[in-house]
Amino acid sequence: MLKRRHGDRSEWKRIFKRQYTQKFMDTDGFKGYVTLLQIHKVTEPLFVNYEEKSLCIVDDGYMWLQHFPSNEHYSLTTMFDANGEVVQWYIDITNENGVENNLPYTDDLFLDIIVLSTGEVIQKDADELEEALIRGTINQAQYQLAWAESNKINQQIENNEFNLMELAKSHLKNLLED
Repeated sequence: MLKRRHGDRSEWKRIFKRQYTQKFMDTDGFKGYVTLLQIHKVTEPLFVNYEEKSLCIVDDGYMWLQHFPSNEHYSLTTMFDANGEVVQWYIDITNENGVENNLPYTDDLFLDIIVLSTGEVIQKDADELEEALIRGTINQAQYQLAWAESNKINQQIENNEFNLMELAKSHLKNLLED
């Protein structure tokens, strides 16, 4: 069974005090749900390690802006630090994006693409995708979908054509004003 993740991240116990907003947007550059998780207080910061780099992605004052594009097979989470600067963009390859109990969600297909604020691109969890296929968690069509979507997005990033990353700051401003 695929992991279903909702935009409000209500299951996340690390966040002690939060504020959540969501909005459906239909603009030239994007159609789908955009959610904003404002992280006011955490039990402890969360750091991730990418080779020799350690990066804080959750702490007091951080914000996670997540895009759930309609009829696409990815979601984009833009992580902002307490100063409003982008820490990283995290692209989850998904089987589907949808809405359940008025909350946007993704059904995660394991592969991830991370773009650091430096522009460095990191591929993650190909091993998890392989294991999911072997164990029967996903079928061959889902496996091929994950790789096709990942390859398409990587190409768009390389060609500076993955425009949703550029829209993140204006979408953040839009949700903060609501």
